[in-house]
Amino acid sequence: MEKDWDLKTLYFDTLPSTQLYLKELIKKTQVSLPLAVVCKKQTEGIGSRDNEWISQKGNLFLSFALPLSFLPKDLKLESSSIYFSYLLKEILEEFGSKVFLKWPNDLYINEEKVGGMITNIVNDTIICGLGLNLIKSSGGFTCLDLELDKNIILKSYFQKIEKKQSWKQVLSKYKINFYTNQNFFTHVRGIKVSLSEAVLENDGSLNINGERIYSLR
Repeated sequence: MEKDWDLKTLYFDTLPSTQLYLKELIKKTQVSLPLAVVCKKQTEGIGSRDNEWISQKGNLFLSFALPLSFLPKDLKLESSSIYFSYLLKEILEEFGSKVFLKWPNDLYINEEKVGGMITNIVNDTIICGLGLNLIKSSGGFTCLDLELDKNIILKSYFQKIEKKQSWKQVLSKYKINFYTNQNFFTHVRGIKVSLSEAVLENDGSLNINGERIYSLR
């Protein structure tokens, strides 16, 4: 593990968005990294393609920031969402969940979404925003298939991040599980595209009918 890993976590009852809060904090002030922000409720949570993420109290709302220099040397920034989402998927799986990762950043159980990850780059910092339903929401999403304290999730997740697995290691495991994506779609330039014929490439992109599709989240 990195000797200089000293994660600080800020806790709030309510925020518009942990991701926006952390992004503005890094833009305007000198902060010590790594840094995480957790809140009990979000009023303006952000989901995929700028959709609203239903932010019911009791779910997990987290954003964390790492210096780009901390990332595995073989990880391309376009695949950061895949990398950090898969690490969380592994943690939840270790506790007994049937969760899987839908390319590139959505966590699903069966055919229902339970969470997702969005990444942004600010200066020399990567910011990862995570929403995970621990209880049933009113927005049509399901919740995690086991009862698990959010503090236990966070502790285990950050310990895994600290170990700094290589992208090659994470990708090799995700490729084995990529068949779980076959019945789903992704959006390419606003158009729904089936993942049934998609091939996951070594850089995290998808090859669909000869076209390379990269994650923009």
